[in-house]
Amino acid sequence: MVSLDQAVLARLEYGGKRYEILVDPELVEKFKSDSSSVDLDEFLATDEVWHDAKGGDRPTEDAINSTFGTSDMLEIATQILARGSIQLTTNQRKGMVEEKRQKIIHEIHSTAIDPKAKAPHPKTRIELALEECRFSIDPFKQLDVLVKEAIDALKPLIPLSFEPSRIAFRIPGSGYGSAAKFLRKYLDKEEWLSNGDWACIIECPPGMVNSLIGKVKSVASEAEVKEL
Repeated sequence: MVSLDQAVLARLEYGGKRYEILVDPELVEKFKSDSSSVDLDEFLATDEVWHDAKGGDRPTEDAINSTFGTSDMLEIATQILARGSIQLTTNQRKGMVEEKRQKIIHEIHSTAIDPKAKAPHPKTRIELALEECRFSIDPFKQLDVLVKEAIDALKPLIPLSFEPSRIAFRIPGSGYGSAAKFLRKYLDKEEWLSNGDWACIIECPPGMVNSLIGKVKSVASEAEVKEL
């Protein structure tokens, strides 16, 4: 369940009255696209309908049924999101946009590289390129959608490569448990060698190569690494 501090108001005005619910801004777009794909307990900060959420003024059950034709919170939330609007203060919107901007920059930095330098673009370069192309961020869009749109906007300005990188690791058996937790997600092949070492090949986003190698070396300093 989203906290009250992080929730935003979704409001429908009908018959001279306001009907408000407190929702998770990160899930608004997903809920509007397919409400059945969102856990209502995660989407709503409270399972209440309000005339004035800040003032604590609640409509009667008769008023709710008269307005929405139901007392079911899923249907009520669906109607409010479809027919109403999201209420954000200027500071809330700025904060949400900036948070999404930083997540977009981090995602591109982590998953793409400059094909000429064979290294991730610095975050500052990505940020400046987003400013140069005047990339607009809708704070209610899902992050994966925004990242795709940002990549399309950036391609004319900076070279980006997303071809997976392949890395071979040879890790002493004593370091297997700690190292494997970083590599298991990207594992392509693995085998145990006769001397007890664990060998594996992973495929990962190119921008994550240095980070993964650093993490493995931090827990298994004798690990051998080779980029394929």
